[in-house]
Amino acid sequence: MALSTRRYQQAEAGGSVRITDEVYLVGGGVANAFGLSDDPDCHIYLVDGGDELALIDCGMASGNSLERILANVLAEGLNPEKIAQVIVTHYHVDHAGGAAEFRERLGVDVVAPADAADALRTGDERAVALDVAKAAGFYAADYHFEPVEVSQEVREGDRIHVGRLELEVFETPGHCDGHVSLLMRGRERSYLFAGDAVFSGGRVVLQNIHDCSIQKTAESIAKLAELEFDALLPGHAAICLDGGTRHVALANQACRSLFVPKNLVG
Repeated sequence: MALSTRRYQQAEAGGSVRITDEVYLVGGGVANAFGLSDDPDCHIYLVDGGDELALIDCGMASGNSLERILANVLAEGLNPEKIAQVIVTHYHVDHAGGAAEFRERLGVDVVAPADAADALRTGDERAVALDVAKAAGFYAADYHFEPVEVSQEVREGDRIHVGRLELEVFETPGHCDGHVSLLMRGRERSYLFAGDAVFSGGRVVLQNIHDCSIQKTAESIAKLAELEFDALLPGHAAICLDGGTRHVALANQACRSLFVPKNLVG
C-alpha cells in the first residue's frame, strides 16, 4: 500500500541512527535512550538489502510511532514503500504489537518464529503475557493486541532474504517461548540481531511470566556464544558495533558458573 504524498511531507522532519550503510536504527522509545519513536517501543532496526528493505521488530505502533518510524526511514533517503517485511524476534508487544498496523499500512509480509505465530495470529494476550504486564502497570489497561496474519514462519537454520542480504535464524527461547535471534553477514561486518536474548554487558531480562526460563536462557546464550559476529544489536539498551561476541561471552560465563547473568532491568 503506497503512502500518500501528504504523509511523505509530514514525515520529512524525521531522524534515525545510521549504524552502517546496511543497518539503521529507526525506532525505539525514550526508555531505550534513543527516543526515535514512542515508549515503550523496543529498538527497531531497518535492513537495507538494496532493492528491498525490512524491519527487525516494529514496536507497538501506538501514538505517533508508526509515522515517526516512517519519517526516520525517509530522513535517510530511503523509500518506505520498499519495506517488504516486518521480521519479529518474539511476540512481546513492545516488539510485535504494531505488526498488524504496519501490515495494513504498508502491505508488508510478517515473518515470525514458528512457536510465536499462533499467538500473533490470534492476538492472544495471555500467551504473550500482556495480561500480567498490564496488571503490573507496564502497559495501559485499554491497550489491545491486534492479531496479524503471519506470512512466513521460521525455525532454526532457516534463511530470510532481504534483497541481496540474508539472515540466518537461531531459536533462542528463554526470555520467552517463540524467540529467535538473527545473524546477518553483511558487506563490511556481521550482525547479531539478538532481540531480548542477551544485551550489552552480558545482561539478560528475566521476568516473572509463565514462559520465561533461566535454563532455556542459559542454553540459548551458550548457542549464541558459538557464533562469530561483529555487531551486537539487541532489542534494548546499548548497541555494540564491534566486539559483540565479548558481551555474549560474559553472559555465557555467568551461566557456566551456575549463576544468572545480571538483569538489565532493576
